[in-house]
Amino acid sequence: MIRLTALLAATAVFFGQTVSDPYRYLENATSARTQAWIDAQNARAERVLDAYSGNARIVRRVQQLALTGVQQSDAHISGNMLFYVRETPPQPQPLLVAQPWPSGTPRVLLDPARIGQAVSIDFVWPAPNGRLVAIATSSGGSESATIRVVDSSGRLLSEALGPAGGGTTGPALAWDADSRGFTYGRLPANGSQFGIQLYHHVIGAPQTADRLLLGAISPIAEYQLLTSSDARQAAALVNFGDGSFARVYQRVSQVWRPAVGVQAGIVSGAFAGGSLLVVATANSPNGRIARVGRGGTLTTIVPAAADWAMHDVAPVRGGFLVTQSWGTRWRIAHYSSNGRLVRVVALPQSGIGIDGIASDDSQSQAIIAYSGWTGPASRWVAYDGQNGTLRTIYDLKVPSNAYARVRVHELTAVSKDGTRVPVTVLALAGTPQNGNAPAILTGYGGFRISTAPHFLGANLAWLELGGIYAFANMRGGTEFGEAWHRGGMLTNKQNVFDDFYAAAQALVREKWTNPRRMGIEGGSNGGLLVGAALVQHPQEYRAVVGFAGIYDTLRNHLFPNGAYNVPEYGSIEDPTQFRALYAYSPYHHVEKGVAYPAVLLLTSENDPRVPPWQTWKFGAALQAATSSQRPVLVLTHRTGGHGHGASFAQRVGNEGLLLSFIASQLTR
Repeated sequence: MIRLTALLAATAVFFGQTVSDPYRYLENATSARTQAWIDAQNARAERVLDAYSGNARIVRRVQQLALTGVQQSDAHISGNMLFYVRETPPQPQPLLVAQPWPSGTPRVLLDPARIGQAVSIDFVWPAPNGRLVAIATSSGGSESATIRVVDSSGRLLSEALGPAGGGTTGPALAWDADSRGFTYGRLPANGSQFGIQLYHHVIGAPQTADRLLLGAISPIAEYQLLTSSDARQAAALVNFGDGSFARVYQRVSQVWRPAVGVQAGIVSGAFAGGSLLVVATANSPNGRIARVGRGGTLTTIVPAAADWAMHDVAPVRGGFLVTQSWGTRWRIAHYSSNGRLVRVVALPQSGIGIDGIASDDSQSQAIIAYSGWTGPASRWVAYDGQNGTLRTIYDLKVPSNAYARVRVHELTAVSKDGTRVPVTVLALAGTPQNGNAPAILTGYGGFRISTAPHFLGANLAWLELGGIYAFANMRGGTEFGEAWHRGGMLTNKQNVFDDFYAAAQALVREKWTNPRRMGIEGGSNGGLLVGAALVQHPQEYRAVVGFAGIYDTLRNHLFPNGAYNVPEYGSIEDPTQFRALYAYSPYHHVEKGVAYPAVLLLTSENDPRVPPWQTWKFGAALQAATSSQRPVLVLTHRTGGHGHGASFAQRVGNEGLLLSFIASQLTR
């Protein structure tokens, strides 16, 4: 094994536990030693990856499948206008588009390349009058947001307001009713990622004239600003860190006042019918719809259901729509303003996930976006709330009819504590269940993010190699409501890793694959997942790919976004939470002499969410420890961030890397 990394001693003591950190020096990203290490690792990774004879064929097929028709996303309805972003592969970044609603000819308002190279449009907020649009842009995957304003002719106004958010706390904006100004979130000018505040801006005025409305109420506050369709009412859902419940602030005469605390367990909300409606989970972990009154009183209008978990609410004339799930099933239910069930929207009953709803309180038609494992790749339907009819207004065209050959198989894994975990397997028709298919298993399991059905896309290339792709719905998400989330957070985090291991065993039990043909992959929190899986059960996997993972859980809080993660993961300052964090921290459980599987760890120098040293330290430890001859590769992108705002080429490149590396280990 080539030793590319020096070993230097560093230790810390936590509650009597001595913890070694031999690669601490790699946290100094700008040092000559670290930069030379990155160059050496990249060179080695590229040599190993290029040596695989099937690499070019897989990458070429991924590129072919990625060249879909026009892709549309992030729809917003404001009065008689529809706004969205549109990408035509291989176009680097999506464009901002406007068109009359409910019908009309679309026109491009803004190509972000007009602002600068590698600039992306990350958020869109149309004004109530439909003639102005505020957008948040960032560059190079940095997620450092700048608020800009575009008029109906596509002209960029003078606004360039920032810093308006970053990888820690996203941008937030709420228009005034007269469309002449807005409230927005702004981070300190000194570059700090903590203490976002609310300011009011008047269109055309300099940023220095913006008026402070609400100071820093928490170092780790994260805002979602909500308005009624006419913007006469406004509220804020404020989370103190990721994974926490939201507080509700109401705007009364331009003054923001606290109304509802975290004890209500609020996870989302929207204005409908002149009232703020929220999904509250206190004493109803599957969620209930409650109306927020003046002073913060909550009145339940839709009680919790036993077999459907509520996620989001959106207005429609005379009522509202609620996105719901139970395991792998997703649906949208339409309720009247008094909470009476009008109907369940006639979407496919299985195999789809809800991508979003665009609606306006004054209109009976809403756009519902959804996708499925094998199709539709992305579909928008206009739902008529008066009669329940659906009209397709957009379908993503894909380049291959081979998706018709994909079959969806559902199975159940049983975790260590007896919890039943759904697992979805995608395979081409005729793929034998003889225990020998090359398999990729993935999942997420955290931060209330559910793994919903979504289009297979370029991963079809893996199935065409005879492989299967499997998705585990582990605890930490909200597939089964808030109880499912809480079962995989804080000191319960090990449940997530047990669920994933159970999913891997289920694939073997059902004779889809075996450990010698098993690959796993995940990113960010999913990178932590595969890192933990790798060190806890190294013999169960042949190949592991981690994107921007968290591998040293004891020092994660030292990076700005890590402080925002504390409500989800826990704090090393709490002895019970420290013990849980240390028990599963992948970096601290790499053992000398273990025959680890092949590993590819990817990161980016500009990542604002997970510092690249997380990947560097874990990779260095694995390289020094493994007794197998399988490669442990660390690849650092010199540009790009956590994945948000990545260009088309970067997205396709990472997909090709993933499939090519795993194929090199499983299919030859």
